[in-house]
Amino acid sequence: MGTLFPNGGPPMAMTDEDKARRACGALLSACAPDTAQAAEAWLARLAHERRLSAKTREAYARDLGQVMQILAAHLGGRPRLAELATLAPADVRAVLAVRRNAGAAPRSLVRLLAAARSFARHLEREGLGRVGPLAAIHAPKVPKGLPKPVTVADALALADPETRAGEAREPWILARDAAVIALLYGAGLRISEALGLTPKQIPKAGAEGRITVIGKGQKTRMVPLIAPVSAAIADYVALCPYDLPPDRPLFRGARGGPLSPRIVQLAVERMRGALGLPDSATPHALRHSFATHLLAQGGDLRAIQELLGHASLSTTQIYTALDDTALMRAYKAAHPRA
Repeated sequence: MGTLFPNGGPPMAMTDEDKARRACGALLSACAPDTAQAAEAWLARLAHERRLSAKTREAYARDLGQVMQILAAHLGGRPRLAELATLAPADVRAVLAVRRNAGAAPRSLVRLLAAARSFARHLEREGLGRVGPLAAIHAPKVPKGLPKPVTVADALALADPETRAGEAREPWILARDAAVIALLYGAGLRISEALGLTPKQIPKAGAEGRITVIGKGQKTRMVPLIAPVSAAIADYVALCPYDLPPDRPLFRGARGGPLSPRIVQLAVERMRGALGLPDSATPHALRHSFATHLLAQGGDLRAIQELLGHASLSTTQIYTALDDTALMRAYKAAHPRA
């Protein structure tokens, strides 16, 4: 009898590097040969000099690929470097209009422009031409919204495997999801950072300690691992039916491959329905909650910046505005003269 997995194991999910390579291939196929050669060098610079993550490189390649595809239709052929150098502001506006008409949000258009400008700077730096109109186009305004954290009680409920006790799922899967969510709220990790952990990074079962996290731009930081989070991970490891080699992903999918972020997102969606939470209660909202609750308890803003892995303090300062908003809401609700 044949086997479902002829190579001796379950199929592995596509990694971020795989997705980045796929987006790079789509970009190169949309360009004329000389432009494709320059784009490949640009992507290599993003990876090796700027040390951007595979996920960010995928987004850059995908956005620039869309620009090239639209220009190909606009120019009547795959764009060559000489043609890029003769673009007018109207050509760039036409690209944005196509994406806008396709339903792209302002944030997507800003990202698309950022990718195109990054590539243009690379061309100019290498002496391959200057795409001047990109600098003359103003990026669409993106409305700034505050993060929407959940309450302490709701965050704890989301991280509690008992919240899903009635679901027809294997105990190890419930323990796995609880451990990932505990890392998001208890350590402030991004979901990609949590799913990128390996067993050798985790302290002894149930013990407090520190973990080294690889964040955006391959930057590392040390994050404390408190006892409840460590215990949740230990519960998952004890129940997991798969071998967990030290250098392989800690969190596994139902078939043994690396756990997909989408599975965690779906688990949180199910729980927020059961708990009556709004759609804003996402896995990333737990990271916001980590920062907001620390700040509300008197946490130092600079320390919170380091724990979150923010490159700039200004990124972390958004939580001070959030805390002030909550404070004013409580004041107006409770003060007799409010």
